[in-house]
Amino acid sequence: MARVHRVVVLAVDGVYPFELGIPSRVFGAAGGRYEVLTCTVDGRPVRANADFSIAVEHGPEALRTADTVVIPPFVTSPIPQEVPAAVVAALAAVAPGTRIVSICTGAFVLAAAGLLDGRPATTHWVVADLFRDWFPQVALDPDVLFIDDGDVVTSAGAASGLDVCLHLVRKDHGSEVANRVARMCVVPPWRDGGQAQYIEQPVPETTANGTAAARQWALENLHQPLTLADLAKHSHMSLRTFARRFNEEVGMSPGRWLIQQRLARARHLLESTDLPVDEIAGQVGFAADTSLRQHLHAAIGVSPLAYRRTFRGVLSPNS
Repeated sequence: MARVHRVVVLAVDGVYPFELGIPSRVFGAAGGRYEVLTCTVDGRPVRANADFSIAVEHGPEALRTADTVVIPPFVTSPIPQEVPAAVVAALAAVAPGTRIVSICTGAFVLAAAGLLDGRPATTHWVVADLFRDWFPQVALDPDVLFIDDGDVVTSAGAASGLDVCLHLVRKDHGSEVANRVARMCVVPPWRDGGQAQYIEQPVPETTANGTAAARQWALENLHQPLTLADLAKHSHMSLRTFARRFNEEVGMSPGRWLIQQRLARARHLLESTDLPVDEIAGQVGFAADTSLRQHLHAAIGVSPLAYRRTFRGVLSPNS
């Protein structure tokens, strides 16, 4: 049996309770593949960003045993540019090569400790300007949900903590396990890390003339060469009205959304089957395997062959 992967969550003063609980909820639903411990820098309770304090079972010694360390967000007034010495000392005990993950303002801790120097990172868009002023040596991208830079992974605010933890489960164990975890947590199984943190438009009023039915129909027919006209016709809207409504509800164009859904389905098939790449391309609606290869490389920077190798460790002869 494979060794259980230990995730240690470091709670600091002002921690947000919701995000503090995300690692335990997500990794804990992965069928015993992870062990999640929560610690503080001194083993004592910390105050939450709420009207209560949180007592934990572990002190900083837990960090030395971690395979993955998660730093949830916290709030202070103001956010400290210098990390408290106790936090720096605790992070210094983390073994080299340990995967370190931040959620929201947790990136401030990593940056102040020098762990993001010269690396790409993200944080909550509200504090992006402050982060950029304080840490110009970090390649900040405030427009994405999360950034996976190998042994350091940073994510944006609140629900993106769910996205990044599911991403790590998927990276560690493949889409079948991640999908089961998502179902247990009743959350979407996958949102691309490059998706925008927020939608500029106001949330549209609920009407019977939304695009949800067309999106569901598209997901059931991804193998077809779907067009904007097809989707608009299914929604009984003009092209212009459908495109506007779709962008209001989803935050991107129908064409971009379709490509994302085709890639998501293709990635699932690459992870869970031995189907040749050209057959996968046909099943998800790409005109040819070259189109799948181009879109996959543009999205995540790898070929289907490399992607399958990462998740399966074995190669199909026709991959």
